[in-house]
Amino acid sequence: MTSTQLDQLSLLAMQATLDAGKEILQVYNNEETLVDYKGDNSPLTQADTLAHLAIVKLLDTSGIPVLSEEGKHLPFEDRKHWTTLWIVDPLDGTKEFIKRNGEFTVNIALVQEGSPILGVVYVPVSGELYLGVKGQGALKLKMDPDTSITQDHLAMATSLPKSQERSFTAVGSRSHMNAETEAFIEEYRTVHGEVCIISKGSSLKMCMVAEGTADVYPRFAPTMEWDTAAGQAVVEAAGFTMVEKNSKTALRYNKEDLLNPHFIVE
Repeated sequence: MTSTQLDQLSLLAMQATLDAGKEILQVYNNEETLVDYKGDNSPLTQADTLAHLAIVKLLDTSGIPVLSEEGKHLPFEDRKHWTTLWIVDPLDGTKEFIKRNGEFTVNIALVQEGSPILGVVYVPVSGELYLGVKGQGALKLKMDPDTSITQDHLAMATSLPKSQERSFTAVGSRSHMNAETEAFIEEYRTVHGEVCIISKGSSLKMCMVAEGTADVYPRFAPTMEWDTAAGQAVVEAAGFTMVEKNSKTALRYNKEDLLNPHFIVE
C-alpha cells in the first residue's frame, strides 16, 4: 500500500471517528441515556449503535471489509480470506461512558496481513485525536467533532513526544486491576523503586504510553481485537511495543478467535 493510499485512508478513518464522536456526544449529553445489555452481559447504549452506523457509512466507501464490535461478526471461514480489513470499536469504554467520566474513545484500525498499519483513537469529550501510521510516525490533534477533515489537518498535527522526566509510571484499567497485574507492577518496583500507578479507561491507556505520559501498560484481563487494534497502531508508530505477555510477539488480528491474549505495552 502506497503512502498516498495510506494518507487517503487515514483521512477517511479520522473523519469516521469524528462523525461517530458527534453521534456519541449527542447521546452522552442526554441525561436519559438508555442502557441495554448484550449476551455477554456487557453494556450497550444507543451511542454504540449510532456510532457504528456513522463509521460503517464512511468506511464502506473504501471497499475494504469492516469488522466492528457492533456489527455482524462473520465466521472465520469468510474472514480468513481478508488480507486487509478495518477493525472498529465504535465506543470503547462503554462503562466509562455510562459513568460519565469522559474516558471513552472511538477506535478505528486498518489491518493488513494480521498487523495494524493505521490506527485512529478519538476522545469525543476532550477532542483529542491520535493517529498512528506504520512507517510514518504517530501524531496528535485537537479536533471538534463537527470538523470536516482535510489534508491540511495532518500538517497541523504534532508528533507524539518521547518519555518525559517523571517517576516510572504504570497505567491500568479502572475496571480490571487484579492480583496478576499487581504482581507484575511489583517487579518494576524492584528495578525503579517508586512506581506511580494511574487508572484510566478505554484505549487511552495505550495512548498514554505512546505519548510518553506512562511507561508501561500491562493488561492481564480479557480484551477483544477491536479494543486494541487502533491503539496498537498508535503505540508502534510512536516507536513502542505491544506484545503478548508470554511469547513477547506482537498481537495479531483477524484471528479465528477474536479474543486477545494478555499483553504488555511499553
